[in-house]
Amino acid sequence: MHPDWIIPDWPVPSNVHAVMTTRAGGVSQAPYDSFNPASHVEDAPASVAENRRLLRQWLPAEPLWLNQVHGTGVACDGLGDTTLVPPDADAGVAFNADEVRVVLTADCLPVLFCDEAGTVVAAAHAGWRGLAAGVLEATVGAMRTPPERILVWLGAAIGPEAFEVGPEVRENFVAQHALAGIAFRPALPGTLDGAPRKWLCDIYALARIRLAAIGVERVYGGGLCTYSDAEHFFSYRRAARTGRMASLIWRD
Repeated sequence: MHPDWIIPDWPVPSNVHAVMTTRAGGVSQAPYDSFNPASHVEDAPASVAENRRLLRQWLPAEPLWLNQVHGTGVACDGLGDTTLVPPDADAGVAFNADEVRVVLTADCLPVLFCDEAGTVVAAAHAGWRGLAAGVLEATVGAMRTPPERILVWLGAAIGPEAFEVGPEVRENFVAQHALAGIAFRPALPGTLDGAPRKWLCDIYALARIRLAAIGVERVYGGGLCTYSDAEHFFSYRRAARTGRMASLIWRD
């Protein structure tokens, strides 16, 4: 069986490989049907193990699975076997060939990175908290490559028509980058003083703004909505008991 996945459309070197799984092509039962590789969502362990086995057949090595904590930690090379105790991190960087980096998402933004020479790759998990804290900036810094030489792909995440947030989220981003205001629009009627109670947030735009601010201009992808596309994607906001998609990258 071959897991169903998306191959990013971006102009990377021929030795760089990347995929994002969808919810199809696995063995998990509802509500995790069917390709759920996440072990922390109360899916049957045997099903998760089989889904990971199916995925592993198409990879050069076991991925570096992470315990994602919505922070800015970046796991790099030399960690050894992390299948039993994944490191607490929300991004992974690899400088060596055949080392697979992976993040799991179900509405948060998965971000894949490589340099134009194909010598370093990375994957980051960017929910709004990690994004605001600087997980993308931390990942770029850990790649030890000039930002202008980095290429980025934004995977499927909750879209701007569905991602409703409170005013504190908007204030957090705008306080760091004034341009971030363009990524928000009012979602509900205002209060008596005219201030919106909720905002619709474009997480793809926020990622592009923050990457551009550190010199990363070649950014591709975005636009696939996990919330609205129940056929292909898990969505935590649509159903709290759900699986996760995996976004993976490696180089020869």
